Amino acid sequence: MSAYAIIETGGEQLRVEPGRFYDIRYFISLKPEMLDPNTEISIHRVLLIHNESTINFGHPWLKGAIVKGRILQPCYGEKIKIYKMHSKKKMRRSLGYRQKLVRFVVDLICFDGDEFY
Repeated sequence: MSAYAIIETGGEQLRVEPGRFYDIRYFISLKPEMLDPNTEISIHRVLLIHNESTINFGHPWLKGAIVKGRILQPCYGEKIKIYKMHSKKKMRRSLGYRQKLVRFVVDLICFDGDEFY
């Protein structure tokens, strides 16, 4: 089993592994013009790291733990339909919304100088 980490970003917690890509809502520290492809990112809000038989917990975050990756592309999520209707009032309203997402790939997980691929 390879190493994995649990990170907090975009208001949610994700289980990430090196070499896989993930879609998240947004990066708080990056402005939209900085979200170009192949932009290197480092995430310091790491809650847990699991490597082979060792598990390291943070309270709330691990000190010295970094998840490094790069942005692949900005994208959109699935469309959310909002439909409001009042019966007997002839009021109907339909709205749609697509969340802006960022697809990024995790390159490596670092903890106290050790790198896990």
